[in-house]
Amino acid sequence: MPQYLCEVAYSPQGWAAVIEKPQNRIEAIRPAVEKLGGKIKDAWFAFGDYDIIALLEMPDNISAAALSIAFSAGGACRSVKTTPLLSIEDGIEAIKRAGKSGYRPPSAS
Repeated sequence: MPQYLCEVAYSPQGWAAVIEKPQNRIEAIRPAVEKLGGKIKDAWFAFGDYDIIALLEMPDNISAAALSIAFSAGGACRSVKTTPLLSIEDGIEAIKRAGKSGYRPPSAS
């Protein structure tokens, strides 16, 4: 199943709600992920631009996008970034195909 890196930054209102009622938000979002056919592989709190980092398996890009849209629409997140991940093997295959694509960059002459 395709994997995705999901990075979430809470809004001030989201942080206020979590502080008022501390809870494991990963368990709170698990039903939504599973309803879309996905699985949470792991998750972490983080310092920096994003507050929560999660590694997800989702059945397809549409399901991953639907989850990101749902998170964004809820109002507790300032930012949601979802990145599709390729296995090393798939990345190498993409590199090989790129080399055979025939693409040529524009030239000045």
